[in-house]
Parts: sequence; C-alpha cells; structure tokens
Amino acid sequence: RGEEARPRGRALRCCGRSVGVSVRAVRPRGAERGQPGRAMAAGSEEGGPRAPAPGQQLRALFYALPPGESSFRSLEEVPDYVEKSIPFFITFIGLEFAVSWIQKRKLSGRINDGISSLSLGILSRLPDVLFRSVDLISYIYVWDNYRLFELPWDSPWTWYLTLLGVDFAYYFFHRISHEVNILWAAHQVHHSSEDYNLFTALRQSVLQKYTSWMFNLPMALFIPPSVFAVHLQFNLLYQFWIHTEVITKLGPLEWILNTPSHHRVHHGRNPYCIDKNYGGTLIIWDRIFGTFEAEDAKVVYGLTHPVNSFDPIMLQLRPLAHIWNTFWATPGFCNKLSVIFKGPGWGPGKPRLGLPEEIPVITGKEVPFNPVVPAYLNCYAVVHFAVIVDLYTELLATVSTLSQGTVLLRIGFIILSLASFGLLMENKSKAGILEIIRCLVFIGVYRLGYFRSQFFFLGYAYEV
Repeated sequence: RGEEARPRGRALRCCGRSVGVSVRAVRPRGAERGQPGRAMAAGSEEGGPRAPAPGQQLRALFYALPPGESSFRSLEEVPDYVEKSIPFFITFIGLEFAVSWIQKRKLSGRINDGISSLSLGILSRLPDVLFRSVDLISYIYVWDNYRLFELPWDSPWTWYLTLLGVDFAYYFFHRISHEVNILWAAHQVHHSSEDYNLFTALRQSVLQKYTSWMFNLPMALFIPPSVFAVHLQFNLLYQFWIHTEVITKLGPLEWILNTPSHHRVHHGRNPYCIDKNYGGTLIIWDRIFGTFEAEDAKVVYGLTHPVNSFDPIMLQLRPLAHIWNTFWATPGFCNKLSVIFKGPGWGPGKPRLGLPEEIPVITGKEVPFNPVVPAYLNCYAVVHFAVIVDLYTELLATVSTLSQGTVLLRIGFIILSLASFGLLMENKSKAGILEIIRCLVFIGVYRLGYFRSQFFFLGYAYEV
C-alpha cells in the first residue's frame, strides 16, 4: 500500500488541536482500485487533489460546504482545506483588528501576546516537519486492518454521520483534556493567553496531538478515510473564527452551534466558566451531557493561575515540571497515580476534579501580564519574527528536498529564535545576550547557504 515518495504532510494548528492536511502522503488499501474519484467535488481527472475555488474555501471555514461539493472517492483527492485557508486567516485577523478599533477604539490584541501565540503555533508544527500526521496514519491503519463494513463515500448520510461522529469524538477528547491532569498539561497551552482573539486560535501544544488521535479510531471501523479527512479539517477550520470578541450573539444558532459567545465562556477563568462548553462545531453535546453554560458576567480570560510568560518553551514544559514535582511530593502510590490521572485541581482528600471553592474569585480588577517594553523593541521583535515566519514557510515548502541535517539545523534555529523573542517580550536581562548570539548564528548559517528566503531579493536585507 505504497506511500508516495516523501511528500510531507503540512499542518496548521488551531482551536485546541492539530491536523495534518496533506492527505497525499498516505494511501489506504484499495485506493488504487476503480476510477479516480469523479465526483461529487473538485477532484482532478487524474485522481489527485485540486485546490477548491475561493468561494468554496471561504465556506469551508464555516462548515458550509454541502456533501455535493466535499465528497471524494479516495483520500488522495481530498483538498488541503487548512493550508488553503491561510490567506483567509490573515484576512480575518486584519478584519478583527479593524472592527475592534471601530467598536471599542482599541485593537483586539497585543504584540507580545500575539507573537507568543504564533510562536506556540509554529513550535507545535515543527515535529510534523519530521513525522507524518498521527491522525490519518492511525485512522488508515485501523481502516485497512479492522474495518467491519464500509459506508458509501458518496452518500449524504455518510457525510452527515461523519460530521456528528468527528464532533462527538472531539467533545469527549476536549472534555477529558480538561479533566485528566497529564492531558491538561498539554492542552493548557491553548488557554494560557489572557487575550481572546483569532491569534489565540493558533496557540497550540506540541504534545496534544499524540493523544487526540485515539478518539477518532472507532469511526475507522466503517467510515472511509476520505470522508473522515474532510470533516477533520472542517471541524478544525470552524473553530478558528469563534475565537473573537467582535461577534456577540447569533440568535437561534446559539442553541445548536458552538459560537463565539459559547467559546468565550470556555476560555474564561471565572468560576462559572470552568470546565464548560467543550463542543467543537456543535453545542448540543454540552447541552446533552450537562457541561453547557451561557455567557453571563464579563469573561476574564486565561488560566486560574496565570503563568505570566511569553516564552513558548516554558509555556510548553512548565506544566509537566509541575506534575513531576507534585508526583514526587505526594505520599502514597495511589495518590501519585491520582496526580497524573485525576483533575488538575485534585489533591489528597479532594474530589476528582478538585473543590470549586478553591477557584480564585474574579474581582474585575485583574490585569493581564504585560511587561513594559520600549516601542523600538516591539518593532524589532515584529520584524525579526516576520523573518522567522518566512524561513519557516520556506522550510515547509522545501523539506522533501533538504538533507536531514539541514532540516534539523533550521528547526533548531527556529526554536532558538522563538525562545529569544519570548524573553525579549518579557524584557528579561539576559535576552539581549541570547539575541546577539542568535543573530550571529543566523549570519553564519545564512552566508553558508543553510538558510534561504522565499524572496531572493531580501537576502541582503536579512543580513543587515
């Protein structure tokens, strides 16, 4: 069941999880049989993926492509909806800034928090440069070896059943990620921002994708991978636009769909917001299983105990260090296991999810972590972060042509850069030394040809 020759799956993370969107890299058994997928959508005549039209791509962001436009015979024909949505992400972020300025005379985000969110998104993507998507690999393995029966790929009933199945699986994965401490240690990265905007949607964990895949496997017993791959992307894309404050209520849709209002509650640290509204696309699961809460008092965002950092490495690893220290400090073998597998608020003698009265009270006077940084340093960080984004996207585009050593060198430099930017945004005393070292490393490897820009005319400017 041969894999095609080394194209690496691209992925983008947003909204609390990740998904590899290059489906060409893995071929399920039987994909070579029959005619290349005709149909119902924009599969090419050769059976390969074809980019959806801009109007279709825009509707995909809102889960508004019907079965007739998004059903495919084989996995190879499924478009990379997430990758093709990146221009829309950028457009919507700019639009959110504009609308927020018009509504409130203030921008919807801060430079330090925005760079931190994007840094975490890039950092969480880097393992996928080396390894293929866990979601699709595991799903196809179960489909190839253990499926019970096969639903028709071109049936609208299969399409709608998969919509429900993917969202139901996401609800339970998301809920367990809040209720099991070791899973929360990964997922809390997404909640660590004290802002709530479209940047927050891209704020992700490196580790979370290595646990989320198993919740989708029951569908692999009967739902074709091509149908699953479409809905995995649609479910992800839908959750991007709900990370905003510029949209208030959506009327009757609030009863069925996850909306910005419902998801604001999920990101709140107010006591009434804790462990509520886990749905991805639909809010009906929360209403059914008793985890729904309507937006009421003004939501204060972030963790109940803020981490007060913009360093992406520390944000990823500190929760694991906390579990490690608590594990060894807690007496009794059963209690040690409870540190790992019960809720993040658990302690000896407490209920599984902790005591609600221990959640810090919101006074309305909470001030987000926002160190004073000179304006020139903010400008410096933005310009250098843009350079890293250019190098990162160039790495994604050329990874299959690079040697393993060059790939690892580029990944190492990107990690060094993101850590340096985090320290600069915190105005740490040692940030300047690290930044000088980083720039010298850049000059050396750039002149040796290990780095290159997508835009050849910027080479000299980068060195400057």
